[in-house]
Amino acid sequence: MDRTKVVAFADDLIMATRGGSVKAVENYANVELSTINEWAKNNKTRFNDKESKVMLVSRRKRKENKNITVYLNNKKLTQVTQIKYLGIILDHKLDLMII
Repeated sequence: MDRTKVVAFADDLIMATRGGSVKAVENYANVELSTINEWAKNNKTRFNDKESKVMLVSRRKRKENKNITVYLNNKKLTQVTQIKYLGIILDHKLDLMII
């Protein structure tokens, strides 16, 4: 079963990872980002850890820690509640706003 989807357009990339728990998603995301980062190094490119963000999307009502720790270039990515991708703003509940 594929847990991760990556979509790239020009110099923008979005990675979506799913799992049964927040901790599982965190682990999968770190493994996948490590793989993507290794590919980037092999292809003489680099992802900007200062512009990269992480967002947990969940509609669960369950009380669990919603903080997620994901690393790129050995730096912790900032967790946000909304992300703008190709002119579309996605929020942590998957409500869309097109600007």
